[in-house]
Amino acid sequence: MMSTSRKVITREEWERKLSEVKIRKEDMNKLVMNFLVTEGYVEAAEKFQLESATEPDIDLGTITDRMAVSKAVHCGNVEDAIEKVNDLNPEILDTNPQLFFHLQQQRLIELIRNGKVEAALEFAQEELAPRGEENHAFLEELERTVALLAFEDTSTCPVGELLDISQRQKTASELNAAILTSQSHEKDPKLPSLLKMLTWAQNQLDEKASYPHINDLVNATLEDPVTLP
Repeated sequence: MMSTSRKVITREEWERKLSEVKIRKEDMNKLVMNFLVTEGYVEAAEKFQLESATEPDIDLGTITDRMAVSKAVHCGNVEDAIEKVNDLNPEILDTNPQLFFHLQQQRLIELIRNGKVEAALEFAQEELAPRGEENHAFLEELERTVALLAFEDTSTCPVGELLDISQRQKTASELNAAILTSQSHEKDPKLPSLLKMLTWAQNQLDEKASYPHINDLVNATLEDPVTLP
């Protein structure tokens, strides 16, 4: 139970403490550039580079190629995505069997989505079944995917979520992370992680003090401390 004798920190005192924390503008700019590069906002990154003189840590031209791969998966063109990623770096798929399996699984899902039952069964048997024999986890995923064929109305299928757009997004995100890793770049942007750390730190401090919170992370506005009766 939270103690009622927590220290109360006023807005004035809290703002004074915040003003004592010095953060270089260059560091903030690097955080923004890291976010733009990682998330693939190439035009925004180029504009921000010119406006802030912040150099990205990778060639911005590679973002366009990476986003083309991601777009292909989001559109269901998995074969095209595989071809594009192999053009970028064939070692990405050669050294990541789980990612390659998930791309092949997504190809199977797209065949099922388009009603190509015979082609889906043939593809599952020839391309995915051998990998399932070598890896039990792959076999379970294959069985879940093939189960879609047993339902004319996939909305009643217990694994119907595989046909959701979110499944494409999941596969695209995994592929995007692998490309970034191959380019010696973090697979996740730093800024969201810092915001999660802020939320965690506030939760920890809640146990010891009442102080102005930042609940609106978009505008970063301080809200006056809540004092218990």
